[in-house]
Amino acid sequence: MSAREFEALTAVVTGAGSGIGLATATLLHSRGATVYGLDLNKGEMEATGVATWIECDVSDTPSVEKAFAEVAKKSPIIDVLINNAAIGSIGTIESESDANWEKVFNINVYGLARVSRTALPSMRKSKSGAIVNVCSVAATAGIPNRAIYSASKGAVLTLTLAMACDLINDKIRVNCVNPGTADTPWVQRLLAQAADPVAERARLEARQPSGRLVTSEEIASSIAFLASPMQSAITGTALGIDGGMQGLRIPK
Repeated sequence: MSAREFEALTAVVTGAGSGIGLATATLLHSRGATVYGLDLNKGEMEATGVATWIECDVSDTPSVEKAFAEVAKKSPIIDVLINNAAIGSIGTIESESDANWEKVFNINVYGLARVSRTALPSMRKSKSGAIVNVCSVAATAGIPNRAIYSASKGAVLTLTLAMACDLINDKIRVNCVNPGTADTPWVQRLLAQAADPVAERARLEARQPSGRLVTSEEIASSIAFLASPMQSAITGTALGIDGGMQGLRIPK
């Protein structure tokens, strides 16, 4: 892979203020892309110079349309879209409320759809259009107390395939990454709520055969691989970055 394969390309990353989104914006910028980070908060993206922050609430259509109007003022073409913005939820189908189902799906699924829909006119002008959706191993493996989150990511997985099919004639590739449990700010907040954060982290690490959490940088590298114009034959693919969680059964 070329160190500058995104030279002269424009990328939009949602949820770019921290974690996986920030790591992805950083990597795309280092490989030549002009990056616009859509997020409610600018986080570290502008301070580090890796992206131009545009305020955006992916759960709100007018906010998304306003954000992409700002991008269009600076670049008429979008080459790469990374749908990373998402929220988590802890609970079972018995404990979760209707309101939380609506909230999570509005961000994780409908938000991805409204962002992609709004980006498409600019992406159709690209010679190397690529969309990468950030999914999860929760879409393909049962994880306890993640009913809504798992359902939303299952929707992202199948939506990725549908989008890849619908957009193939537009020469826009659509793929997704399925991370395992990652060492992100959201997981750090989750650990902080545990009665024993050290023991809870050890439990999360142990359920991945590699014995550790996945890093944001490892996920960003996989996202960049799928988004790269050098991978023009890859579409409709889900790439696991899960330390072996989905496919391996290691004897204890």
